[in-house]
Amino acid sequence: MNILLPTDFSKNSGNAIAYAMELFKNEKCDFFFLHTYTPSFYRMDYMLGGPLFSAIPDSGVDISLAGLEKTLKDVKKTYKNPKHTYTIISAFNTLTDEINEVTVEKEIDMVVMGTQGATGAKEIFLGTNTVYALRKAIAPVLVIPESYTFQKIKRILLPSDYLTNYKQNELSMVIKMAKMNKAELIVLHVKEEYDLTAGQQENKMALYQSFAGLSTTFTELKGSIMPDAILDYVKNNEIDLLMMMNRKHSFFERLFERQNVDQIGFHIKIPFLVIRDTAKVIK
Repeated sequence: MNILLPTDFSKNSGNAIAYAMELFKNEKCDFFFLHTYTPSFYRMDYMLGGPLFSAIPDSGVDISLAGLEKTLKDVKKTYKNPKHTYTIISAFNTLTDEINEVTVEKEIDMVVMGTQGATGAKEIFLGTNTVYALRKAIAPVLVIPESYTFQKIKRILLPSDYLTNYKQNELSMVIKMAKMNKAELIVLHVKEEYDLTAGQQENKMALYQSFAGLSTTFTELKGSIMPDAILDYVKNNEIDLLMMMNRKHSFFERLFERQNVDQIGFHIKIPFLVIRDTAKVIK
């Protein structure tokens, strides 16, 4: 697997790296440590292609490379794993854009990064880099909450409204994580009002067939409201990993509705894997 590890050299991002090393310790992996930076002030020469085109030294380059080299040194010292290889990438770019560019170039299977969450007005007016990555990344993004330490994944929760017939390439990471950890997969439907339509029943059956061979349970939660229902289920049922499909929202939906992925990304207390959902929604 090719795993991308964005870092800002904080304790929080270091914790996410440590989680990734433990999660994939038995897997053959190429890890890519990524740090992005921008200049402290606006310069015309950066418009021509970044620091390589500039005649003026930029301390951001040196800080970025020094931080990456220290991160690599620490990982090699702590995790002596012959199955793992490491590459450092320093980039003058926004984090979300660089994540997608590296994903295409290096054929990244998963992005693993940390988040510190938010409370009050902060979550409404100020998005974090992690939440932006959850919205925009084309690769699956695994978010590790602040201070969360690795523990064996025994139970995985996958909420679904059964409104889409997921593509097999989108479900491949769900299946991979369940098999890799020999974990129970729980498919949760939050039933707020109505019974399943014929289309939803078909999509549920398609999931059942896709997960054949896994230890899978399909369950319904009645009388609860999203996204609080998912957070409550995680809290009360000893879930070790939450997976969600991130459906693209329209501009007006973004204005007037809370997005479940965003809300959970701010408040979840366990590892949270978001996979891009490109399938067509049934009417």
